[in-house]
Amino acid sequence: MEFINQFLESIVSIFSNSGFATLPWQNYIMILVSFVLIYLAIKKQFEPLVLLPIAIGMLLVNLYPGIAIGGQTHYYPVNEYLATHAGENVTYARVVINGVEYFAKPDEVGGLLYYLYQGVKHGIYPPLIFLGIGAMTDFGPLISNPKSFILGAAAQIGIFITFIGAVLLGFNTKEAGAIGIIGGADGPTAIYVTTILAQHLLGPIAVAAYSYMALVPIIQPPIMRLLTTKEERSIKMVQLRPVSKLEKILFPIIVMVIVSLLLPDAATLIGMLMFGNLMRESGVVDRISKTAQNELMNIITIFLGLSVGSTATGKVFLSPKTLGIILLGLFAFMMGTAFGVLFGKIMCKATGGKVNPLIGSAGVSAVPMAARVSQKVGQEENPSNFLLMHAMGPNVAGVVGSAVAAGVLISILA
Repeated sequence: MEFINQFLESIVSIFSNSGFATLPWQNYIMILVSFVLIYLAIKKQFEPLVLLPIAIGMLLVNLYPGIAIGGQTHYYPVNEYLATHAGENVTYARVVINGVEYFAKPDEVGGLLYYLYQGVKHGIYPPLIFLGIGAMTDFGPLISNPKSFILGAAAQIGIFITFIGAVLLGFNTKEAGAIGIIGGADGPTAIYVTTILAQHLLGPIAVAAYSYMALVPIIQPPIMRLLTTKEERSIKMVQLRPVSKLEKILFPIIVMVIVSLLLPDAATLIGMLMFGNLMRESGVVDRISKTAQNELMNIITIFLGLSVGSTATGKVFLSPKTLGIILLGLFAFMMGTAFGVLFGKIMCKATGGKVNPLIGSAGVSAVPMAARVSQKVGQEENPSNFLLMHAMGPNVAGVVGSAVAAGVLISILA
């Protein structure tokens, strides 16, 4: 009889300590959200390299919060600690997790995702991602057609319009800056800016930024068709001029020097981007260039995705403020696309119809997906139209533009 009682007590204890008994309802909703992201990553193949790790990080942290804050660690909200443990002769550390402050023993702080998250918190992962992007990117279309810089800059206007809108809606200036950067459609830049300006908003901003990057083929085409005529979408552009190797080598050095001197706060992102590109174009460090493009990029993408996903806990994510951030992020992305197309129309008029306005939509930083969307929409109107290389100019200009916009926001608001 005693054995049966012990057995039943063990069953009750297991259940009382399980997620079924301890997880709040918000966590279950976020688990369902993670399933949706997994579906989009696998079935629809929307940015799967990033969306799948984010979804798994989100799933794990909502199934088992201890994976982010340390399963065997005793964490106390500040007020509870002061009321319960004030008399203890133990040194405790202050820990901020997902925007909430706790006390914890220094030698017990953190689970797996807590330590992976330090690369996000201290701004390590985004610049390394930029290093890989630089090593993978051909700036030739931009060098061949420098006017593409105008379209890349135009697409960043949505960032600053959204910043103003977020302030008017009650967000403080730092939060508004972090929300606005979503409009650049550049996940690493959004994460980098948010960790500096509004780290407590990292979860919703990062998920929104990468989700909208993944949804570029769905969000952009209606805006592009709305703002252009059939004749404009059918415009064929002349072939770009060849770019010499010397030009490709000098370009990253010149951009790195000029941007870093003008905007020191953008030096980290631009420096890593241009360093990666210089490794690619110089041709003398092929081994480390391929490492930056492949192994390093893949490893950091896994760490970054898991870390970002682990910030999306139910309690933090499911709030009216988060819904506002997601809607403002969508507005920012739509405005970036719209202004890119509108400036494309201006260039079309100024050049006597030699520029297809569709390439302006590629001014957002979603490389190379935004350029592919320009190509697809253009070919729907004119099957013999090939806009991909022309759209890559504004697309890579958008990468530089979003990093510059990030430097502006940080220098003004941080």
